[in-house]
Amino acid sequence: MESFRVPLPGADPAFVWRHGLLGSSPDGEAAVLRIGTDDGATGVALATRPGMASAVEDIVDRVLRDQLVGKDPLQREYLWHRMWEIDRTEELPLPVLGLVDIALWDLAGRMTSQPVWQLLGGFRTRIPAYASTVTFSSIEEFLDVASQSLDLGYQAVKLHAWGDARADAELATRLREHVGDSIPLMYDGSAGFDLPDAIYLGKALTAAGFLWYEEPMREFSVTAYARLARAVDIPLLVAETSDGAHMNSADFIAAGAATFGVRTSASMRGGITGSMRTAHVAEAFRVRAEVLGDEIPSQHLSMAIPNTTYYESLITSNVVQKKPEIDSEGFVHAPTGPGIALPAGLDYPAVLRPYVDGTT
Repeated sequence: MESFRVPLPGADPAFVWRHGLLGSSPDGEAAVLRIGTDDGATGVALATRPGMASAVEDIVDRVLRDQLVGKDPLQREYLWHRMWEIDRTEELPLPVLGLVDIALWDLAGRMTSQPVWQLLGGFRTRIPAYASTVTFSSIEEFLDVASQSLDLGYQAVKLHAWGDARADAELATRLREHVGDSIPLMYDGSAGFDLPDAIYLGKALTAAGFLWYEEPMREFSVTAYARLARAVDIPLLVAETSDGAHMNSADFIAAGAATFGVRTSASMRGGITGSMRTAHVAEAFRVRAEVLGDEIPSQHLSMAIPNTTYYESLITSNVVQKKPEIDSEGFVHAPTGPGIALPAGLDYPAVLRPYVDGTT
């Protein structure tokens, strides 16, 4: 088991999120975790959030190597639970908690020469993508970005707006008027509101016919979300950043607070294993499990989870640049290489370069 620091260029151009949140990060470092077996099989996982390079290096050197080396890498269930035991005393950052699991799934895929979505059972081979905006400066710019995205083939648009309930409500109304009634629209509040403002905005989104209302408040209070669900008609998509994987997501669902569904992701829900647990809990209650983000593990999860609707593709600039994995009709297709490839475009050390195209 070893970790690597990889240079991570900042966004060009830089972008911003809603009022009060930090914008895009400057140049920094990502972390790659590599796990190997006695017979030479290996798997990798990438963490790109700020601070992950030092956090992963520390936990590998101080705890994980001693705790996990010598265990059977195919016993992913045992190792997943072991990471949760380690988390009890370490309080690991959410992206670190699932990193070992992602690397183990990658290893299993490479050992069997299968992409991970097929190892998970597989449900589809393509899924429509939506344009998920960062925060732009004006209503007019948002409308322009939406038009460009739809012209490029994206099948829906999600707003990350300013975190001002009145201004965001006006933007939602104007966007609906701009694109017409047939385009699915979503709104992500990035936890910018208290309950009264969340109710105000939720009613405006209902009137504008938005598909879902995502994370309007911090996810510390399931009770607040349950009250919001009773106060607005727009379905809520919740449990993106709250700790606890499927266990926490289940509380939101049981409280009636996840009226559209819950978020799931390899980076925030305990790896591939935690993501699938979350999706299955949601499916049992007949709600959705929408996959977060446009990293490569998200492509695999989107192909394996029946109750997910779209693939999220982040739009960070005006002029809009469509991501290379999205075809002219706005679909993302299932990965074909073994395991979970590392993304191209980063300056990996030589030992990691073969993992980019999955040929290891």
